Amino acid sequence: MNWKCLFIMTTSFAMVAALAQGAEGFDTVTKPWETSKDPVAQMWHRWETGKSRPDATSDKAFIASVLKELNVPVASQVLVFSKTSLQNSLISPQTPRAIYFNEECYCGWAQGGMMELIGMDPEKGPQFYALSFSGKEKPELLTTDNCLSCHESARTNNVKGLLVRSVYAADDGQPILHQGSFVSGHESPLSERWGGWYVTGKHGNERHMGNVIASSNGDQIVLDREKGANILNLDRFFSTKPYLVQTSDIVALMVLEHQCTMHNKLTEASKSTREAMTRQHELQKAFGEAVTDIPQGSAATVIKSHADKVVKHLLFFEEYPLKDGGIEGTAAYQEAFGKTERGTKDGRSLKQFQLLTRLFKYRCSYMIYSKSFVAMPQQLKDEVYLRLWKVLNNEDTSADFAYLSLSERAHLLEILLETKQDLPSYWQRLKKVAS
Repeated sequence: MNWKCLFIMTTSFAMVAALAQGAEGFDTVTKPWETSKDPVAQMWHRWETGKSRPDATSDKAFIASVLKELNVPVASQVLVFSKTSLQNSLISPQTPRAIYFNEECYCGWAQGGMMELIGMDPEKGPQFYALSFSGKEKPELLTTDNCLSCHESARTNNVKGLLVRSVYAADDGQPILHQGSFVSGHESPLSERWGGWYVTGKHGNERHMGNVIASSNGDQIVLDREKGANILNLDRFFSTKPYLVQTSDIVALMVLEHQCTMHNKLTEASKSTREAMTRQHELQKAFGEAVTDIPQGSAATVIKSHADKVVKHLLFFEEYPLKDGGIEGTAAYQEAFGKTERGTKDGRSLKQFQLLTRLFKYRCSYMIYSKSFVAMPQQLKDEVYLRLWKVLNNEDTSADFAYLSLSERAHLLEILLETKQDLPSYWQRLKKVAS
């Protein structure tokens, strides 16, 4: 079976997928673990060496076994029905594409198609794969640079990244692009989110773009947001039987959106730092100066700029405030999400949801524990930790972080001191004083 890949994270709150049939430009990946440390490559290594094997008895069994192998919770399922993938012929409002995710990888599947996988390499960023499967044939892992036509472009600041968009989707799933689209982040109002997605959960009187079909009347767009509001059951739209769960959880969508943009910030910042330090070393050699790993001149400026962007996103800078009592999703996703939390002795965690006025109770991203964060170049990590410490220790009193109360800053500082192992020495000295 031949496949043509393009894993596109798009449509609404988060888009994650794209692959279609065709053989040109594709390579079979025989030993991806030799060049990448991402979870998909490591899974393939286990399959190839016989340490584990997928269940290929049915589509649902295969998908479930892949998710289990990658430690991706089934409850993370979100469903997108817009035709924003090269598998367009398989995607429609009646046959949405399913997406599943954890902190290190993203998995997509369209009925009658293949699995689309993005594994996050700690240093290289997202790695894109197509996984074909059937009950009679051995699964085949493929890759192609075609994915980068969208995933390494101006929309991702010219680094490998994940696109998160919201579109007006017509009754066949085609996006009505002349009416525009939205690139979503945690700062986006709900009114601009989830076009082309199914959304289950409560959100009060606020209205989003999900669950409904759009139409264009000349220059006017027609979208009955009311019909898509506060939906708890998707059976009215399509048959949910082919899917692992029957939801497209509103909380999972919001987490996915934040996580994708956080991954992009980390990838861009790390790449720019490595390039800046390489240029510094080359210039030092050219001028006969001592080569140093301490950022100087333009390198220091670049690193400080990216550190500021990373810290702002970590601390949910300009997060859109939820209204009218907030949102309510399924307990299943929230429980699955919390299973990997790193909590303090008194039970505080960066993975605790708030959901009334914002997504999380403590506004520092759980992605600070991710492998992508841990693998940042040391020069960047040093600057991020210094900037973060100044904010949380109240040395930074700028207007940018005025939304963080002294109490919340203290909670964040205490949580990180107890749960983060690679903090600089000046953080540890503060810990001794506090204790």
